[in-house]
Amino acid sequence: GVDAEELYLLAETNIERITAHIIAMKPHAVIIDSIQTVFTSAIESAPGSVSQVRESAGRLMTLAKGSGVPIFLVGHVTKDGGLAGPRVLEHLVDTVLYFEGDCGHSYRILRAVKNRFGSTNEIGVFEMKESGLCEVCNPSELFLSERPTGVPGSVVVAALEGTRPLLVELQALVSSTSFGNPRRTTIGVDHNRLALLVAVLEKKVGLHLSGQDIFLNAAGGVRLNEPSADLGIVAVVASSHLDKIVAPQTVFIGEVGLSGEVRAVSQPEIRIKEALKLGFTRCILPSGNLKQVKVKGIELVGVKSVDEALDKGI
Repeated sequence: GVDAEELYLLAETNIERITAHIIAMKPHAVIIDSIQTVFTSAIESAPGSVSQVRESAGRLMTLAKGSGVPIFLVGHVTKDGGLAGPRVLEHLVDTVLYFEGDCGHSYRILRAVKNRFGSTNEIGVFEMKESGLCEVCNPSELFLSERPTGVPGSVVVAALEGTRPLLVELQALVSSTSFGNPRRTTIGVDHNRLALLVAVLEKKVGLHLSGQDIFLNAAGGVRLNEPSADLGIVAVVASSHLDKIVAPQTVFIGEVGLSGEVRAVSQPEIRIKEALKLGFTRCILPSGNLKQVKVKGIELVGVKSVDEALDKGI
């Protein structure tokens, strides 16, 4: 739990009384939980209504800007995962953070979707322990801790979340379909990206995937949005389809084009250093990035096409 002598709790939902306490106490930071329960007596509608949320948030924003006290507003989310309440609430605040996780894992991911003072690509990883939420200093190690070894359909990619390198395991299962239209199911990876890369594998590599169900998962509940994971997706789908194991201690980096070429990615050296730190001895990356990387202790294999990458990686 929280161990602090100067932590004060106030059971209040009236915005006028809340702001009066903030002005009188001048705290280092304020947390309102939740903005949907706060109301102002100047408006007759019930707490949680559009007008109440807008007015309460507006007053808190004015107070924060005028006093210099940072105010955190905890809000509800809808069933679709979006921020509940009026859209103006997102426009009023400086930063919107989502605290993501599921009951199957002990860790949570703090992700920014709006940030007026920095990047929205940064993430924070926390683990729930007996003492409360604790920072995970090395999330890559956490995400790879349960990775199976010596089995087809498992690949590690080096992604980048803002300035933080992140090693993520990709899992694929390719099996014959029993339906007219084969299924393409993804978790943590863009569905359209998978469809594009499957088409590249069929056209440029010659794999027959039109009659196969393909299931793709980014392990650990991570979301991969950047194209540098393309080469890993191609490798893991081919590995499962051919029932071949990916070369051990190998990490994949690279964007795949529609012609089957492997394109360079940004900041390859940071990604490779993260892989080296976790004991990986081999990295398959675009030839265009090979000259930029000066990292010792890991074998760097430059590739120009998907065909070449699969030959050297599987």
